[in-house]
Amino acid sequence: MKKNVFKTLGLSLLIASSALTSTAFAADKKSETEKIEVTPMSDSVTKQELAAIYVLSEICPSLIGKDLKFNKAYDNLVKAYLSNDANAVETLNKRVKGKDFQEALKEARADAKAASDNDNRQICDDVRNYYSK
Repeated sequence: MKKNVFKTLGLSLLIASSALTSTAFAADKKSETEKIEVTPMSDSVTKQELAAIYVLSEICPSLIGKDLKFNKAYDNLVKAYLSNDANAVETLNKRVKGKDFQEALKEARADAKAASDNDNRQICDDVRNYYSK
């Protein structure tokens, strides 16, 4: 009888520990990966945010190819940041040509260049999948 109790208890502990171990490692893995937020968080949009979005239009076609789903998603992303301006992409394209925008654009391009192709491709995929709806 004692043997069965110990077997049951041991088996229960083994199952519980294996279930908790996978959860613990999943939590560690999650904290190691950096998440980049691409959704507008406030009403005021900075030049740096708009520059980062614009740079996506420069780097994503070479990373993921010409993709109509990405183009639609990019348009939706720009509209989300520019208060649903009907000509949001055109407005952004005009803004980035201004002298006051060049420093933010230079910084965004440097950030994109410093990131790996895989990281940039993941951001492009995230935009395509999230904003194409």
